[in-house]
Amino acid sequence: MSLLFSPGVIGRVEVKNRLVHSATYEAMAGERGEITEQHLKRYANLAKGETGLIISGQMSVLQSGCVHREQTGIHSDDLIPGLTKLTQAVHQHGGVIVFQLAHGGRQTTKDAAGERPMGPSSFDRDPVNFVKPRQMTEKDIQMVIQAFGKAACRAVEAGADGIQIHAAHGYLVNQFLSPFFNRRTDSWGGSPENCFRFLEKILYEIRKSIPCGTPILIKLNTNDHTPSEGVTPDLARWYAEKLVHLGIAAVEISSGTALYSFMNSCRGDVPVEELSSRLPFWKRLIAKRVLRKMVGKYDLEEGYHLAAAKTIKPVLGNVPLILVGGMRRVSHMEEVLNKGCADFISMSRPFIREPFLARRLKEGKSDRSSCVSCNKCFATIIRGDPLRCRCVPSD
Repeated sequence: MSLLFSPGVIGRVEVKNRLVHSATYEAMAGERGEITEQHLKRYANLAKGETGLIISGQMSVLQSGCVHREQTGIHSDDLIPGLTKLTQAVHQHGGVIVFQLAHGGRQTTKDAAGERPMGPSSFDRDPVNFVKPRQMTEKDIQMVIQAFGKAACRAVEAGADGIQIHAAHGYLVNQFLSPFFNRRTDSWGGSPENCFRFLEKILYEIRKSIPCGTPILIKLNTNDHTPSEGVTPDLARWYAEKLVHLGIAAVEISSGTALYSFMNSCRGDVPVEELSSRLPFWKRLIAKRVLRKMVGKYDLEEGYHLAAAKTIKPVLGNVPLILVGGMRRVSHMEEVLNKGCADFISMSRPFIREPFLARRLKEGKSDRSSCVSCNKCFATIIRGDPLRCRCVPSD
């Protein structure tokens, strides 16, 4: 049997194959962040399509940490009934689902909850929303740590099979880990040990809030690609080794930040018109100028996090590494797994286009994803419309 379609284990959870749906923001939530019928249909289809492990789109642990109005929330007990329907929609088709927990930090706007965004440090206005964050106080830090614990408890109550902490793409946990974002000189910054402390405390808080043995995964940046040095592959390796000692169940690696280097996370075409179409007139002109300079610089490279995986995998021991980033061909996925560079293959855009992709690949109906990385799907959610593939089939 192909290793790609053989069972795998994450913590105490067995999954039917090595294909993972990477967390993908859906823009499908209701006004309070509640689950909608659109969510249920999308995730049920992923389970029907025999996706081995489904990781949900990011769920906000605090309303003030919500990045978009249509983002799923897990910040209130009132949301548990809807979240329970989500896990049931996956489980009734034999699927396994992990909830991704997140806080936007400085990558939120004043509109998110009517208050100024916060981050580990206060410097500069961000290059997209032009908002300058405030530096978090000790009280703020403790509040967010506790919010992650409460959110994890809600996830388990709703029937989630595990939890993933979002420590990538420039969101709050990544901000604390990154020397670019974290310029503190107290016990929460200034050294790798201090920068790691925020994530470490979140892990402790989650672990004491949920049943023993519940898998806790992490999505970890391996390169922030920020104007000055942030997380690098070597620093990510150091963090990964610390996480292994803390009992993490799996590490998914990624790169880039939403505000400074988003094309490093989703390489491929730069759909200039689509990405800028709903911005205010003055911002649209600036955005088009910036986006046009990106065209041709971020063409898809299959397995563009593979080099980082080879750096980090040796320190993980028996902890699985989940590789995301432009994986498209079955032969390439199998080569990566057989060489031991990764233990699971994670994809986002291919599952937007083909929710039944895993089953099609297993049945030999195709030997690759048909996603062409046009990135128009991301333009859709930036506009506030529900996630869907907008690319005309190439065949």
